[in-house]
Order: sequence, then C-alpha cells, then structure tokens
Amino acid sequence: MRFGLIGYGAWGRHHAQAIAETDGLELTAIACRNAATAADARRDFPRARVSVNWKDVIADPTIDVVDIVLPNFLHAEVGCAALIAGKDVLLEKPMATTREDCDRLIRAARASGRVLSIAHELRLSTQWGRAKRLIDEGAIGTPLFVNVNLFRNFYRTGAEGWRYDRSRVGSWILEETIHFFDFALWYLEAHGDPLGIRAYGNRRPGRDEGMYDNFSALLRFPNNAYAAITQSIAGFEHHLIVEITGAEGAIRAAWSGAMDRDDQPRYDFRVQRKGFAFERGVRECEGEDIAISGEVYELTEQIRLTALGLRERRPLVTADEARKRVICCVEAERSIREDRCLQLHFGHAG
Repeated sequence: MRFGLIGYGAWGRHHAQAIAETDGLELTAIACRNAATAADARRDFPRARVSVNWKDVIADPTIDVVDIVLPNFLHAEVGCAALIAGKDVLLEKPMATTREDCDRLIRAARASGRVLSIAHELRLSTQWGRAKRLIDEGAIGTPLFVNVNLFRNFYRTGAEGWRYDRSRVGSWILEETIHFFDFALWYLEAHGDPLGIRAYGNRRPGRDEGMYDNFSALLRFPNNAYAAITQSIAGFEHHLIVEITGAEGAIRAAWSGAMDRDDQPRYDFRVQRKGFAFERGVRECEGEDIAISGEVYELTEQIRLTALGLRERRPLVTADEARKRVICCVEAERSIREDRCLQLHFGHAG
C-alpha cells in the first residue's frame, strides 16, 4: 500500500517514520512546506518523491492513501481535494475547525466512494484503549462518570507560529482538548450522544479569544451520566489523568513525562473490577502491567491498523464520530463566550 504524506513538520516526521517502519507500506511521496523541510525529507527518505506542493501528492496516480498532517485550518481543503482525486485519506484531528467543513469532508467521501479515517490515535493507547475494552467487557458495570485532567507545559509554536494564530489553529480546544471530548463520547457511548455542555476558560495576557490557557467543561449525557474535562497549558511537564467510575467498579490511569512526546514516560493503570474484594485502605484496586504508552507509540499502531482497515474498506475512526467531537469543541467555546449552558444538537452529518 503506497502512502503519500502531506506535511513534514514535527508531527509529520513521526508519521513518515511510522509509515516507513510498517510492513506492507511504502512512503511514496512527501509534500513539504518549503525548500528547507523538503531537503530534510529527501535526506530522511531518499526513495520518496518530495515536493513543496501538496497538489503533486494527490495528483500522483501511484498513491493509494494520502496522510494529511497539516495545520488545522487546511484539513478540510486538502482532505476534500484528496478524496475527490480518488485517494483514501487519513486525516489528523481535528477533522476540521467548523461543523460546515466537517460536512464538506463527509460529502466528499460519499461522492468519491473513498475511505476517510480520522486520526484520534490516543484510542490506541495501552492505557486509554485498555480502559475502553474494560468498559465494553462490563468490568465496571455501566459507566457513569468520566474525569479527564491534563496539566502541561505550553504548546510548540508550529511552523510559522500557526498554533498560536487563531485563524489557523481554530482554537486550543480544537487543538488538544478534542482528544478528551473523544474519550468522553467513546467511554460513555452506551448512553448515546451528549445532551448539553457548560464550559469555562481563561487566558494569560496577550492571548486571542479561543486560546484558553485554562479550560474546563461539563458534558451532560442521557441517564444522568456526565464527563468533566479540565486542561491547563499554563503548567509544566505533561501530566494526564483519566478516571472512570461505573455502577460496579472504577478505572484510573495516569501518564507523566517531561513533555507530550516523551519516549520514557511514567504511567500507571489501576482498576477496581465488578465483584472486587474491597478492603478499605488495604486493598481497593488492582494495578495492571501494560506496554509502554505515549502518542509516538500510539501513532505507529494507528498507521498499522489504518492500513488494515483500508484494506477492508473501513475507517479506524469514522468521520461521523469525529464531526461530533468538533461540534463539542466549537460549542464549548460558544458556552464560554456566551457564559451559559448550551444544548447540543448534532443534526445530520453531511
């Protein structure tokens, strides 16, 4: 299966390496932002065709899959063009920065008959994915509550500062907190779509609207289930905690590193299963040994499983799912701006 990669920034290089190291895949072409990154790509992957025009990649008849790793504001434009050109697409999260652009992508996928898969790679973590498997197995009974808390250092600027430019990033809720909305909807999916949201946020001096250093949201689901999501990028290092309580048990997972792409993180996974012989203060849960966790490792697995899914003509994460995560982010920002609770209406995709 021949991949064309569009985007060779810091995260794009990780994508390139993951493609090159996966059996049965070939990194055929790379589109870069400028001559300097193109020179890096030619040095790193001398067998790949390298261009500074993304349109060269989608026009290449030898390419089966286009992997798009670009600033958020370009996702819809480039994704739609790749689909219309007859390519299957792996598109980095967020799917797009607006509901309307999500719908454009869904229409393009339907019209072309190609597969559009959205890169929510944290689902493949030995921690966060393990939590979902336990929920699905009934290990904690019906899930009732999800709590996600991220405390981290400030963002990398991205090429030409795009991550700090409101018009290009969309918002910092879309940039990273979308992962945690994905967790909430994924873990609580037995209850159906969320019904409402109330969000709060503040910013350090000099930040644009939507660039919240500190952000919190409550997401309300049917059956009185709910999720609490808190993110601060005004902290230090990278510390993520996910807690899930069910009618008959609970899960707690934690990940810490010097930064988000730390290849030697500290991580922990604990579960109190249904029927556990609970002894307060003595034995309240069980720790599980899990394989190393972190987004670099999850990316490699995402590439492998995406290729497998494409061979079977199915996405790893559907565009309909990803669209709901974008809508949650957009409505969270509106909740802050209007200082009120909002009902969530997802409507018909596409």
